[in-house]
Amino acid sequence: MLTAIGISIGIAAIVAVVGISASSKANVLAVLDRLGTNYLTVTPGQSLTGGSAQLPAQGPARLSLLDQVQAVATTAQLDMTVRRSDRLPPTDTRGTAVLAADDGLLSTLGGQLAAGHWLDQGTKGYPTVVFGTTAARHQGVDLARGDQLVWLGDRWFAVVGVLKAMPLAPELDNAALIDTRIAEQEFGYEGSPTTVYLRTDPRHVNTVYEVAAGTADPRSPGEVEVTRPADALEARAAADTSFTVLLLGLGGVALLVGGVGIANIMVISVLERRGEIGVRRALGASRRHIRVQFLVEALAQAGAGGLVGVALGAAITVGYDVSADWPVVLPVQGLAGGVLAALAIGGLAGLYPAGRAARLQPAEAVRSA
Repeated sequence: MLTAIGISIGIAAIVAVVGISASSKANVLAVLDRLGTNYLTVTPGQSLTGGSAQLPAQGPARLSLLDQVQAVATTAQLDMTVRRSDRLPPTDTRGTAVLAADDGLLSTLGGQLAAGHWLDQGTKGYPTVVFGTTAARHQGVDLARGDQLVWLGDRWFAVVGVLKAMPLAPELDNAALIDTRIAEQEFGYEGSPTTVYLRTDPRHVNTVYEVAAGTADPRSPGEVEVTRPADALEARAAADTSFTVLLLGLGGVALLVGGVGIANIMVISVLERRGEIGVRRALGASRRHIRVQFLVEALAQAGAGGLVGVALGAAITVGYDVSADWPVVLPVQGLAGGVLAALAIGGLAGLYPAGRAARLQPAEAVRSA
């Protein structure tokens, strides 16, 4: 039983790693399919003097004139803080950034609201704010408990919405977003964005990528950075693959240890059961019968461990996927491969003990017993 448990741990590790990796990949592909790969972000880089550059206020309008650009939205980081109460010290911001956002941001990024509504036309010019999912959690904002206010800058703002996670713009998850008009009226925002989000024609993403910097800032295109958020998701998937290979290696080590355990137990079994082997040989059992008997016992131990390991690995995969809100993916090849790997380990581990048992002479086996 202990030997079978060793095998089951190795198989469970391999099945869980393969299943979770497949689910993670499926989740990334689902995000890319839902949000598309036709997004670009334009941000200020470094100036020639090594300082931080600025995007021109006219940059987003120029980018919107490109034929291949379908939508443009901007955010601008404001030099102010947001706190749950005016009684808290100015440093107690919980890491939340304040951004001025235009009303097309949500539709451009394909974002969704977890609660409330977006900064639409009805709230323009009013002190309202929408929180990203992480910022809402850190600030203790929960619209299910009713209307809530936060101290932003030097006045109260009404919380009107909370965003769901934004995979292509994770910087928005820990931000408090206000309308650009209220930012201009109350905080002196002059229209220079810190990030411009572009949705392009999927067939011309590379074309827009090449001309976006020069279009946003014709005078200093070298001070503009253009990135594809989808590349970050693809890089994460590649990193997950590397990590999976490492974990599979660890699962293989566990299987190897289990195989050595089976071989050890079977060798001891041969020594302890020499009398049984001698009696069976004396009653007419051939060497092949003895060899098959011990080989089948090794396979039964490994097979039982493999089945338990597959069930345990599948349960771990399902539990992890559900907790992470991923699609549940259980690769058939991983499940079948787990059982076959266990049987292969058991078979190899049982070959030597089975051969040793078959070579025992009947009279010698009975005497030594």
